[in-house]
Amino acid sequence: MAQPLGKVRVDAWTWAVRLFPTRSAAGAACRAGHVRVNGERAKPATQVVPGDEVQVRGGARERLVVVERLLVKRVSAEVARASYLDRSPAPVPREHVAAAGVRDRGAGRPTKRERREIDRLRGR
Repeated sequence: MAQPLGKVRVDAWTWAVRLFPTRSAAGAACRAGHVRVNGERAKPATQVVPGDEVQVRGGARERLVVVERLLVKRVSAEVARASYLDRSPAPVPREHVAAAGVRDRGAGRPTKRERREIDRLRGR
């Protein structure tokens, strides 16, 4: 595959290396301010060159990658991984994430059945 010379749009590059599922999603993330190139907010047409640092926020975690090779077309996962150097922070371990929606039985708001029993006791 021929490697493009010069520069590539950041929305096309992030899509080509599989940081986004579609090119339109990559462009939307750029417009929303979720993509930065060398610390600066990037528009979809911002040009990237090898050595640039691309930061992508959103999804499950933040990604920080350094451009190693320019791509304009979507490629396989193996080729995509070889096209950037991943400097992303490690994900938070599961034991540090708070469990949501777990409470002791009987704690919190009464159930519909319990409310009916309370109403019967109060004579309503």
